[in-house]
Amino acid sequence: MVITEADIRRDVKEKGIKFLRLMFTDILGTLKNVEVPATEEQLDKLFENKMMFDGSSIEGFVRINESDMLLYPDLDTWIVFPWGDEYGKVAGVICDVYTPDGEPFAGDPRGVLKRNLKKMEKVGFKSFNLGPEPEFFLFKLDENGNPTLEVNDKGSYFDLAPTDLAGNTRREIVNVLTSLGFEVEASHHEVAIGQHEIDFKYENVLKACDNIQIFKLVVRTVARAHGLHASFMAKPVQGINGSGMHCNMSLFTADGKNAFADPAGDMGLSDVAQSFIAGLLKHAYNFTAISNPTVNSYKRLVPGYEAPVYVAWAGRNRSPLIRVPASRGMSTRVELRSVDPTANPYLVLSVLLASGLDGINDKLQAPAAIEENIYMMSEAERKAHGITDLPSTLHNAVKALQEDAVVTEALGDHVLANFVEAKRIEWASYAQFVSRWEIDNYLELY
Repeated sequence: MVITEADIRRDVKEKGIKFLRLMFTDILGTLKNVEVPATEEQLDKLFENKMMFDGSSIEGFVRINESDMLLYPDLDTWIVFPWGDEYGKVAGVICDVYTPDGEPFAGDPRGVLKRNLKKMEKVGFKSFNLGPEPEFFLFKLDENGNPTLEVNDKGSYFDLAPTDLAGNTRREIVNVLTSLGFEVEASHHEVAIGQHEIDFKYENVLKACDNIQIFKLVVRTVARAHGLHASFMAKPVQGINGSGMHCNMSLFTADGKNAFADPAGDMGLSDVAQSFIAGLLKHAYNFTAISNPTVNSYKRLVPGYEAPVYVAWAGRNRSPLIRVPASRGMSTRVELRSVDPTANPYLVLSVLLASGLDGINDKLQAPAAIEENIYMMSEAERKAHGITDLPSTLHNAVKALQEDAVVTEALGDHVLANFVEAKRIEWASYAQFVSRWEIDNYLELY
């Protein structure tokens, strides 16, 4: 659906919109916004790409002497939020970040993804589709409105009320998403208590990443209205499953065919799919800092909690890093299972696309699929199958990231430098922290 200036002006007038949220994403994946009144003057500035903000105040953007940045709206992302207050209704639009010279800003994650999509088109593919599966926890708020680690249900996978007491919250989230144009495919309780998943239909990757950012905003907003805090943290509670964001990916050709599908191929997969998988496997260790970007991410990537730890692929088997779901034909897709919802969607899909295309360009052949339960294999058995591990810490992942020319080129120098600096600071802060576990285990013993 193409949205025009006239459509937006009509919405503002007919729906009583008083404020506009001009949204963009920083390098760490946080959705930011500049809010302006929905006056004719401000709308004129918006459509003329003259909305300016101070980039020096945004993590990883620019230095104070280069602070002026411009917001160019993508009109097709226009949404009217279904909530408002006594000050009036609010609408929003996702923007690209540009320099005052009219050039795309190198530190804009959405712009990074657009740049990688242009590379994809140059090698003959029309679109890259993504179907994300983001998981999250719902925790109770305390009397001061601060989040706790107390869940409000004791449900498990696909449970019904009364065990799943958060069903009403999920239903309202789905209603809001539907009103905003999402095609929600499933909503259910996940394995861990307090954990939930809402899946929405695949889209071209840019739209899908925009949707992930809006999805998180909606989930948090609705949860707060129900007296809950929604957390997309990878492993908020010890001893239970963490939250992932499986990424179902497919490439399409200019004539509308799924490039991963081949009825005559092994497992119904084309050579392109096999090479794309091989590229993901080749670069998996090195892109993990982007797909799992926090110290806490690596508390999820451990054996025993259904999270993928081992670099391998399979069909039905859910223990490897990559799975190929059973659907074939136009629905043929590759599912990467390591990504967690703290990842910046624009950056992680940039490096996944670049990794897959590297496999295609070099005509890499995927190793044999592993249909055994890798969690049950011994270390010697995994070694015999050529199965390696993902990084065990953010520190190791960031080091590996810098050694991969394909992944670093996908990010660009500006994003790479600022991401690495931020993560080094994060790791240094964590490394100096004395945890409760250390006190409990060492204080009396030594």
